[in-house]
Amino acid sequence: MPVSADLSAFATLPDEARLWLLALTHDTEASVLAPEVEALLGRWRHKGVQYQGAWALLERRILAVAEPTLAAQPSGCAIDGMLRGVNQLTAKLGLALEDPQAVIVRLADGVHALPRTDLEARLGDGTLDGATPVLDLALLTLGDLRQGRFERPLAATWIGRKYLRPVGSGL
Repeated sequence: MPVSADLSAFATLPDEARLWLLALTHDTEASVLAPEVEALLGRWRHKGVQYQGAWALLERRILAVAEPTLAAQPSGCAIDGMLRGVNQLTAKLGLALEDPQAVIVRLADGVHALPRTDLEARLGDGTLDGATPVLDLALLTLGDLRQGRFERPLAATWIGRKYLRPVGSGL
């Protein structure tokens, strides 16, 4: 399924660029995030390496950050520093990040974060089914995002493998 966002900020980055997707608890505008995220990425360096990160806001609440150097030369400290900076800037702006264990789904009334502990109950009550779109925050590369792997039907995700039973299985 296509991403409903402008990915032009990533135009100069290769498909192999490392990707991080972080969900905000509420919708926001990119213009609210821009000054802080631009400043964070502008000062993103570790041990003399200046990282070349770019960002976009997907679905008005998913912060996407991509960086090409960290795909080939990963640095846990550099990644931790960027993630710490995102937490600080969201707090400064009065925003918050979803629990990283939450499952982000698209329902008729918008994008929602569901605790993993609620998945079985939501499947049981019909809130979710195999066709429910799930936004995959575990994508590792910018190429995965560009190739449409961000949004997939629940049945094609780990949730479907774990909770959906094949028709006629009798289980």
